[in-house]
Amino acid sequence: MQLRKKARWLALSASWLLLVLLGGTPLLRLAVPPKPQPGPPQGWPRWLDAALLKSFSQPEELPEDAVSQPPPTLRGGSCNWGTCFDTSKCRSDGLKVFVYPAAGPISKVHGQILASLEGSPFHTHSPTEACLLVFLLLGKDALAPLSSPQPPHWNRGQNHLVLSPYPTPCPCASWLGRAMVAEASPMVDTFRLGFDVALPLLPEAHPFRGGNPGQLRQYSPHPREALLALAEERGRWRVAGINTSDCPWDGHCEWDLGPDLNDPGETLPNATFCLIPGHRPEASHFLQALQAGCIPVLFSPRWKLPFSEVIDWTKAAIVADERLPLQVLAALQEMPAERVLALRQQTQLLWDAYFSSVEKVIYTTLEIIQDRIFGASAHPALLWNSPPGALLAPPTFSMNPGDFPFYHLQQGSHSEERFSALIWVGALGQTPLKLIQAVADSQYCAQIVVLWSSERPLPPRWPESAVPLTVIEGRRKASDRFFPYRAISTNAILSLDSCISLSTSEVDFAFTVWQSFPERMVGFLTWNHLWDEAQGVWGYTAKMTNEFSMVLTTAAFYHRYYHTLFTHSMPKALRTLADEAPSCADILMNFLAAAVTKLPPIKVPYVRRPPDTPLTPAGPGTGREPQLPAGDCINQVVAEFGHMPLVSSRLRLDPVLFKDPVSVQRKKYRSLEKP
Repeated sequence: MQLRKKARWLALSASWLLLVLLGGTPLLRLAVPPKPQPGPPQGWPRWLDAALLKSFSQPEELPEDAVSQPPPTLRGGSCNWGTCFDTSKCRSDGLKVFVYPAAGPISKVHGQILASLEGSPFHTHSPTEACLLVFLLLGKDALAPLSSPQPPHWNRGQNHLVLSPYPTPCPCASWLGRAMVAEASPMVDTFRLGFDVALPLLPEAHPFRGGNPGQLRQYSPHPREALLALAEERGRWRVAGINTSDCPWDGHCEWDLGPDLNDPGETLPNATFCLIPGHRPEASHFLQALQAGCIPVLFSPRWKLPFSEVIDWTKAAIVADERLPLQVLAALQEMPAERVLALRQQTQLLWDAYFSSVEKVIYTTLEIIQDRIFGASAHPALLWNSPPGALLAPPTFSMNPGDFPFYHLQQGSHSEERFSALIWVGALGQTPLKLIQAVADSQYCAQIVVLWSSERPLPPRWPESAVPLTVIEGRRKASDRFFPYRAISTNAILSLDSCISLSTSEVDFAFTVWQSFPERMVGFLTWNHLWDEAQGVWGYTAKMTNEFSMVLTTAAFYHRYYHTLFTHSMPKALRTLADEAPSCADILMNFLAAAVTKLPPIKVPYVRRPPDTPLTPAGPGTGREPQLPAGDCINQVVAEFGHMPLVSSRLRLDPVLFKDPVSVQRKKYRSLEKP
């Protein structure tokens, strides 16, 4: 035993001595980092991943290296939001945008971009009033700016935005100066976070306004059908089964169900996952996948995802390693159905909110810059990544998500418990004494606001009521009734015409319904839109049918948020149209609510009384025949919106036991059934 122990000890000692003689010092250096030695700094070795070294070291620890290749030069030098943009010019009047006129012929996309900028609520014709000046690159050539003279108010590019709808970065940092760059699909290594803006790559046929809706439908595609689509050149897609043997990774599939795509609006990939390589030319497939409700699977993208500063793409897209294709396909097969549905639903939200038209892309760019000026509180991440999107959540209404009618579940808050009645007295209207009394008797009424737009003088006395009564003198315009008056103290508004007759029970029940659907309009009188095949125009009818798509603001509940949207976000031409044709005010308000919610209004029971034979004094008629005048307001509104947002419904919500053959004493809203 002792001989064996001695032999082991001698062998161990010999091994240790051999290690020390052959290089024990380097092993010790791996275990304990050496102290820095004085002397000239040594450069980094020329690793293939030298660009990644910065992320693992502090800037002061990186010595200069004249031998190794430098990382890509950022355009504009070291510009960032704090050093190259003067926010003091925007503090007084907010974001004001001046657009330099085009100096030559422009393409269709450039013309739509200019029209969107000039039609935005931020536009100004004076460069001295603007705090942001936009210079639009007209060509696809990256050297185009170098041959163009700098704009007259350039000031080394400060407070300027150089906008390019094509992926053509300007290589000259001295020409850009302090200007921001909004470019389609910018490269990751030249993009300046928090300063530049990443745009989507728009096709030439992209809609100017409105845009086509998303294509996601229930069971589309059908479960266990072909679920993979591979992006190819010239906008083509190849659709294959989930089995990897059907589709080798070189992109050529044996089962080809995808036709060649020249226009993204013709045919979209009918698949669940759209596999998109990370090369820059493939960025054109990204918008096609979003519109189709196909989850983009990006393999090591070299380009920046559009609007990634505010959009959380982890909720709508998947970024995978291109070196592990088979593992990625296996992971896609095992993804839970709930996760797949959530990703696909988010693609539809983002497409409709920010990418379906050129106008939305430009407005999103300006909203991002406005958020930088006023801080992240202007549009929290919840507003950007939840329906209806940040473009429909203006800071002029509120910067608190809890004040909007959409985020009660996320915020854990409850809907409004009281409402304000806004009674509009028109040109020939009289004092609505009975209406005031009926509304004031409601247990949910907080105040009554009378908007007096009549030609008759104000009455010297008003009836006494249990709630405060405020009188506002209007300008005798139909759009006045949708102005965000400060006198209105609640989120819930009951819009009324002085000629309408309602009972307290009708008001109480309608408000309880609205409390469950605060983002929608709840009303008593309805219209329906229809399409006339013969004339090729839209029309609407007040005929009493089971189907409807609009409720009249003659008597309707809605959130005061829509007043802000109507006044500050609606184009001026549409507000003027409402003033010229008062019946268009109802159409405009319903278009607005439908465009925001993608849902129809809600109808509640209404007891008709003899004075209410016409649905509204300024309505389309007596309700006997459909009204289809040529060039009427509904077609003008559709043209301005770019699409038809109205949604038809046959749903009417009634109280429990409504018209049931039971004792009246068992019913809560007894007066609803009285003749």
